[in-house]
Amino acid sequence: MPVHRPVPTRRRRGTRLGITGTLLAALSLLLALPGAAQAADTPARGEAHMGMGVAEHDGVGSLPPTGGSVAAAQTEGVDVSSHQGNVAWSTLWNSGVRWAYTKATEGTYYTNPYFAQQYNGSYNVGMVRGAYHFATPDTTSGATQANYFVDHGGGWSKDGKTLPGALDIEWNPYGAACFGKTQSGMVTWIRDFLNQYKARTGRDAVIYTATSWWTQCTGNYSGFAANNPLWIARYASTVGTLPAGWAYQTMWQYTSTGPTVGDHNKFNGALDRVVALANG
Repeated sequence: MPVHRPVPTRRRRGTRLGITGTLLAALSLLLALPGAAQAADTPARGEAHMGMGVAEHDGVGSLPPTGGSVAAAQTEGVDVSSHQGNVAWSTLWNSGVRWAYTKATEGTYYTNPYFAQQYNGSYNVGMVRGAYHFATPDTTSGATQANYFVDHGGGWSKDGKTLPGALDIEWNPYGAACFGKTQSGMVTWIRDFLNQYKARTGRDAVIYTATSWWTQCTGNYSGFAANNPLWIARYASTVGTLPAGWAYQTMWQYTSTGPTVGDHNKFNGALDRVVALANG
């Protein structure tokens, strides 16, 4: 009777190689899809900064700010993050900038490596300065992030040169615009952050946001307007419509393409009003 021999090894290997090739081809097709390209463009955690989503969602304007819920006297300011590195604060001072905010933290996983140079440097040239926290409501609770912020540069002292901390709450650069929160869930998260920040520092935090995001993600909630100063982001010649409850903005980020480093802002009042906010 004939002897049945095993199938040669090379034929088995060829089958495996055929499957591998099919998988590689499928992977190549997946990588070519638009969704995959968007995922590749997602920044690394920690790279977010004020206004990161404003230009994408609300558009970019370069016209000088005029009118629209602003006082006759306005005071120029900047906000910076690790993207600006070591800042030449004397140059900014000489250009007329009198106040500044520096990113201190994000979530509970990131601190700005340039924070000391930026926060202390602005103070040392005479500016009134403050710190801000980039919120990630999908990672930890509002109270937890408020504590992290205060513990890593977001505190306050009544020295006439330290502004209350700012909560940067805007589009999620890492995923869903509203961080997976319902509108009521987002309001609760923000309230928890604000309450804990005040418990730790005695100050009401500033809220930085954009009207379109606030409307989409909080349902245009008006309940924080009585106590928390509004820092509105809108890159245009006017501030436009403000979120519900606020009759005016305290600060306005009007461009991300200013003549000097950082995003540029107008405080809605003269320098003495900036100092008044610092003193509480």
